[in-house]
Amino acid sequence: MSDRVHPSLEAIATAWPDTLAAIDIGTNSVHMVIARVDVDGRFEVLTRHKEMVRLGETGDDHLKVLTDAAIDRGVAALARCRAMIDTYGAQCAAVATSAVREADNRKAFLRRARKEAGIEVEVIAGHEEARLIHLGVLQALPLYDQHLLLCDIGGGSTELLIGHRGEDLVARSFKLGAIRLTQRHFPDGVTSRKSIERARRAVRATIVPFVRDARRHPIDTFVGSSGTIENLVAMAQSAAGLAPQSVNGATLTRAELGEVMDALAEARTSAGRAALPGIDTSRADIIVGGAVIIEQVMDALELDRLTFSEYALREGVLFDLRSRLRGATSRRLSDLRRHSVDHLMELCDEDPEHSVQVARLAVQLFDGLVEEHHLGDAEREWLEAAALLANVGLFISHSRHHLHSYYVIRNSEHLSGFTDHEIEVIAQVARYHRRGEPSAKHAPYAALDELDQRRVAWMAAILRVAIGLDRSLCNAVAAVSVRSAGGIVTVELLAADDADVSMELYEAGERSALLRRQLGRPVDFVVA
Repeated sequence: MSDRVHPSLEAIATAWPDTLAAIDIGTNSVHMVIARVDVDGRFEVLTRHKEMVRLGETGDDHLKVLTDAAIDRGVAALARCRAMIDTYGAQCAAVATSAVREADNRKAFLRRARKEAGIEVEVIAGHEEARLIHLGVLQALPLYDQHLLLCDIGGGSTELLIGHRGEDLVARSFKLGAIRLTQRHFPDGVTSRKSIERARRAVRATIVPFVRDARRHPIDTFVGSSGTIENLVAMAQSAAGLAPQSVNGATLTRAELGEVMDALAEARTSAGRAALPGIDTSRADIIVGGAVIIEQVMDALELDRLTFSEYALREGVLFDLRSRLRGATSRRLSDLRRHSVDHLMELCDEDPEHSVQVARLAVQLFDGLVEEHHLGDAEREWLEAAALLANVGLFISHSRHHLHSYYVIRNSEHLSGFTDHEIEVIAQVARYHRRGEPSAKHAPYAALDELDQRRVAWMAAILRVAIGLDRSLCNAVAAVSVRSAGGIVTVELLAADDADVSMELYEAGERSALLRRQLGRPVDFVVA
């Protein structure tokens, strides 16, 4: 196998390609789309590839591991994707969702994907998955000006979102999926009226928080995506005697879904369901779980009709990759990320003005120390986000709020545009803004690779000093600059309107121990 990994976005941003590939690594299957993009941003799909790999085959919520066999299947599928990508000369982005996201041994899969298939996989959070699906749907259906409700059912999770004009108004990811629900309620694919009713009750109870939020917004169109919903639409078409056709934009009424559900329930076994008209036989064992989810969403929100989108996560990844590669549109992602950080800060931080000042000074220190830490633009943005969010834990408690901040950031559904890896790094920098320093005794920090541990240590060191530079909480420091001479690093403070910065000088020095260790030499703080 090739050990070549596709180049980073930064490395290829200047060589704008016209052929892109996106890979969606789900609980049930691996999907890839390769497309050519014209100057107006329209996609011409060159090829699609799909393999059922069942990464989440255990379906056990208490045993969060990928089996060796599942990893073998997943990596083999990615190697075949790599061969096709090379044939087309495409740039690639690959994302992994529920099964990999929840697996304790996900690093083994990611490492093998990189080494054996040459694919660098990004694990994305549930709310980020919903955002990308939304992007994909907007490429398939003319719904930009409408308030749309989106439901995407995967093997391990279901994403629900309300969007309008490209903005995500409400987005939730639930641990409900066709495979997960089947394992919980329909072992070996065997169903009964009682087990179906139990599954219905479980789904209704799980989606209550989203239903409550969704009722605050108008819904013009209900959109479903994913293979499960596509197959339900196809079954309804077959039951109505319609010839097979493209299902993009096709509709499924609540009454039609009820008839399909009756047929699925009557069949009772996977073999019985495999004989039903229109069914994808590879889904016969898990389709009841997926059907229950979509049924309960429609019932809870009193929705009469679903419109199917054949574009979903992988097309959203494709569109997002294009935006990230295009210099002219790269600001869009940055704006989205900053907006989501600001939103979380405003929700949870009792003194956001202080956090904004700390973030401003932290970035200035980062820039002044660039010859020391040798970190780049990505880390600069992560540091700024961590500085803005360092105090969100106060929402829970003042005591040990740095630990609460880690928890809030790590589990927030508001941080759109960031990968799971980026959120983890940001959360750890915020966790170390006070008290204990980064240590291998702390399991989350020990789980980072060497590069990420170095990043967290440097950014936490800078953040600690920046917090000291606003100790009076009155924006006394207007700016900072850094110079190095004679084996000493000097940080110069420019006072705002002749403000007294003596407290800031003292606190910055008190909080500089970690920075001194990172530098390997003394740090002095003076007034410019």
